[in-house]
Amino acid sequence: MAEKKDNFLATCLRGASQVFFMENAITGALFLLAIAYASYASGNWATTIGAVIGVAVATLTAQYLHCADEPTGQGLFGFNGILVGVALPTFIAVSPLLWLYIVVGAAVSTVVTAAFAATLTKSWGIPGSTGPFVLTGWLMVAGAYSFGGLAVTGEEPKLGSDYVQGLVSIPSPIDMLKIFFRNIGQVFLLGSEVSGAIILAGIFLASVRAGIAAVAGSVIAMVISMAIGADPSAVNAGLYGFSPVLTAIAVGVIFIEPSPRVAVYAAMATVMTVFVQGALDAIVQPVGLPSFTAPYVLTMYLFIAPKLNLAPHPHKPVAVHLVQALTNKTGGASGKHDTAV
Repeated sequence: MAEKKDNFLATCLRGASQVFFMENAITGALFLLAIAYASYASGNWATTIGAVIGVAVATLTAQYLHCADEPTGQGLFGFNGILVGVALPTFIAVSPLLWLYIVVGAAVSTVVTAAFAATLTKSWGIPGSTGPFVLTGWLMVAGAYSFGGLAVTGEEPKLGSDYVQGLVSIPSPIDMLKIFFRNIGQVFLLGSEVSGAIILAGIFLASVRAGIAAVAGSVIAMVISMAIGADPSAVNAGLYGFSPVLTAIAVGVIFIEPSPRVAVYAAMATVMTVFVQGALDAIVQPVGLPSFTAPYVLTMYLFIAPKLNLAPHPHKPVAVHLVQALTNKTGGASGKHDTAV
């Protein structure tokens, strides 16, 4: 692990790859290439610059604060930083203050990552994943509304009812293929199908199982979002697919030992993520905030929590709980109770 710590560039690339749970510097390089291609296609290089700043600052912060060597070398303190670095230029106009904002946000994401590890992961065994990015991103974008030196450029606050329900749009096969890849690219907030294809290649390079899960997650999200009549413009942009892609990989491959039963469980979680995406969009859009990967985070937390034994918590008849305890304390009659469920 000492080699990973000493090679700063490799550590940063691993941090980029950890957005999709991979620990592979070449995969991370491909992810950065995907971001760069999207910048080239759009003519906006701020996201690529922000990504580099974000992962570098987050990794440097982890090293400076003497965070644990092994997770730092694996890139586990870098991936939330790169997401912050991509997100802020996406929703805030470029200005000198923006770059300082990204540096602060990326550094803070490392602290928040450590806080999640010390609480959520340590107490309940649930990985923080991109939760620190969501929390940091929400606070930074929300704060930008209050600062005159920053201009939020994302969509204006709107109500979920602004979408005219009942609209149905069945894309052509070519458009469906583009949506499939955009679902993957939007994890990095990239609307380019080419970028999505590059990212998918990077995932397969690091893990075939994870690549298959990403494919399944994108397909499930596309089918379900169209079937339930989600906003066609959001579906076409891949905005209903990126969180389900992460859920499919996390639940189906990464955090639970893969098996046929787990595959069904992961599919259930992936479908639920589509519903949570719609719910959270309706909640956060009126206040002018993007949902980021919050639908994935919330769903993953709920589906990973019972991973040790996919069953309800063991319980006993009511009589052997409160009533029996009070009876014993007051010296009342006591007797044996059948505790079998």
